[in-house]
Amino acid sequence: MAAEPGVPAGARRGRAPGGGPALPTGVAPRRAAQRILEEVHAGRPFDAALDDAVRRLGEADRRLAHELAAGVLRNHSVLDRRLRPLVTRGWRDVAEPLRAILRLGAYQLTALDRVPPHAAVSTSVALARETGGERAAGFVNAVLRRLGRERSAIERPAGIASAARANGRTRNGARGDIDGAGARALAERYSHPEWLVRRWLGRYGAEDAERLLEWNNTRPRLVVQPARQSAAALTAAFAAARVPAEPAPYGAGLAVARGRPERLPGYERGEFVVQDPAQSLVVWFADVPPGTVAYDACAAPGGKTIGLARTGVRVVAGDATRARLGRLCDNIARAGSGREHVIAADALHPPVRPLDAVLVDAPCLGTGAFARHPDARGRVEPEALAALARRQAELLEAASGVIRPGGLLVYATCSLEPEEDEQQIDRFLDRHPEFRREPADDFPPSLLTRKGDLMTLPQRDHMDGAYAARLRRVA
Repeated sequence: MAAEPGVPAGARRGRAPGGGPALPTGVAPRRAAQRILEEVHAGRPFDAALDDAVRRLGEADRRLAHELAAGVLRNHSVLDRRLRPLVTRGWRDVAEPLRAILRLGAYQLTALDRVPPHAAVSTSVALARETGGERAAGFVNAVLRRLGRERSAIERPAGIASAARANGRTRNGARGDIDGAGARALAERYSHPEWLVRRWLGRYGAEDAERLLEWNNTRPRLVVQPARQSAAALTAAFAAARVPAEPAPYGAGLAVARGRPERLPGYERGEFVVQDPAQSLVVWFADVPPGTVAYDACAAPGGKTIGLARTGVRVVAGDATRARLGRLCDNIARAGSGREHVIAADALHPPVRPLDAVLVDAPCLGTGAFARHPDARGRVEPEALAALARRQAELLEAASGVIRPGGLLVYATCSLEPEEDEQQIDRFLDRHPEFRREPADDFPPSLLTRKGDLMTLPQRDHMDGAYAARLRRVA
């Protein structure tokens, strides 16, 4: 029997919903990945799109959908460069749904050795048929078959900065900085905004900037933090369930080799929360004394609230939006200690009397968490950085008014950008001489800036980037 156009002979097939041409096996996770990409393109956060799209899939299909969607987002510039010459009518004229399908197919053909080429092509053709009919299916089939004949892997970006220096395209031999053409090449190969790559090159130099870009294009490990159970007990429970786990950097949680969080032992009993080591280190750095009453002004999703309460702090946890409050309440109900108290509150108008401590985990550009949120890089703009810096200053002003003399103000972001971090605190201290920096005692010196603030760098510390300042009100 002749193969259906666009589907190789011998491909495994299933029934199409509602009749029609039979579908090759494996369409469901690709369809979920397509949906994720389309929703991210429309502005929805990756995590929310992922949760909805994979809800009804089995474990293996969930993992594949996640890997495909995240892989496309992390490599979209490279994929587009590979696909663009194969589209004779012009890449700009291709509708966004078909672009997503082509990227999914190209990612499988060039980056996933375990996916047979016929499966990558046939499932993409099936998605195109669902999306745009036979004409779309034929178009996708033709483009991916041409790409498949090349069958060359995605250009691995390691060593780009070194290559640039070897070719003489450097500005500063000591730091290894590269010129504008090199910055554009790095931005394209790592699928990052060029303006941001230029900033990082200027701040970190070529070698460290490239390591940061490379980190952002990897999938970080799942890390959990003890909540209602000790780290030792969690380790033992995971070992009994044959779930490999090891201490995260600086002992900030347990890095788990596999598994969805809700399927790990102890999840339903609230024995742990999922949280990157960098965010756990913020709680350690804050060093709020047990028995203190603290206000977490931007508390959702609740990881830092739970971490503070676990140390004996009574935490009033506030957030302003219904969706974020719902997530905060769910996490505290599952894994809280009973010392967390949730309120609906605008952080710009704190509804609390002067307290011993306030944590402002401020909204930010999120450049320290690109590996964990592969969609975020596509939304960052210089204008957003300036707007967020203004918002952060307002939040600091509001928080400073509800801290009693002798109390603590802890400011945190998941940003690498100085305007949101050290410069923000310097400006605040210029306006408020009643506050001074007070670094935490017994904290790893390698994670402190020269001014005593917490700063984790992904390329150095193998975790998200995070910043925190600890300020004491002295008058």
